[in-house]
Amino acid sequence: MDSSHGYFAVDGRGFTPNRMAASQWSADQVVGPALCGLLARALDNEHATDGFVPVRLTVDLFKPARMHELSVSTTRVRNGKRIRLADAVVTQDGEPAARASVVFLQPSEQPPGEIWTRDQQPVPPSLEVAPPSDLPTAPLWHSDDSAHWSRVPSEHENGSRKRSWQHPVNVVDGERPSPFVVAAMAAEQTSMVTNWSSAGVGFINTDLTLALVRMPEGADIGLEADNHLSRNGIAAGTATLFDRHGAFGSAMITAVSNAARQITASHLDGVIASANGARR
Repeated sequence: MDSSHGYFAVDGRGFTPNRMAASQWSADQVVGPALCGLLARALDNEHATDGFVPVRLTVDLFKPARMHELSVSTTRVRNGKRIRLADAVVTQDGEPAARASVVFLQPSEQPPGEIWTRDQQPVPPSLEVAPPSDLPTAPLWHSDDSAHWSRVPSEHENGSRKRSWQHPVNVVDGERPSPFVVAAMAAEQTSMVTNWSSAGVGFINTDLTLALVRMPEGADIGLEADNHLSRNGIAAGTATLFDRHGAFGSAMITAVSNAARQITASHLDGVIASANGARR
């Protein structure tokens, strides 16, 4: 994969989706990580100034964005000494297709005292399995019922806990995304690690909420499922984000059943094989 390629080409003040931006749910629908990345990029570029850092991103994916030009606009909602809020909207054909809000905070010193945290922290794949690279690659997957990391989704189509290790692509051509944007794109895959069953993925997420205590270090980000709850075709899932220095954030999604267009791991195997063949 060419490291300069991204989900979108810049077209004046708008953005035109490239082929890699197409969703597995529909060839005419922009994939969720691309929209999350585009919204996070605009908010980061325009509002992460004066020492403020983004700590909470919420994205609502309420309407399919189609594979043609769209635009992004942002608004600063509040500008205090310690907290800043901003909103962003993706617009296509004159209608909003997705929106986001971000909370920015000013870092300060830690308060005293001991606080409970989870005992078992996520473990990234070894450097032999996932060596550092400047190039985006297909995600690595891991599940409790499979002892190894691999890029073959069908090896992990089971009912156990899932993990991914990702190096997200650029949002726009020729521009490496900021750590915040990389985290936003990786976190959208919370739906994948929490909703992936022994029969594939039958829920499509309608949102993402990402909470960060620091920015990720490096371009590779891991995601480990924490929980999945579902009933009557509605699901909620949570995951922990981590890099080679430890956990740094949490993500939550809600999702709705899309069983009529269930995505199976064998389908994803074929997509990855086709992409690898096209690169050769």
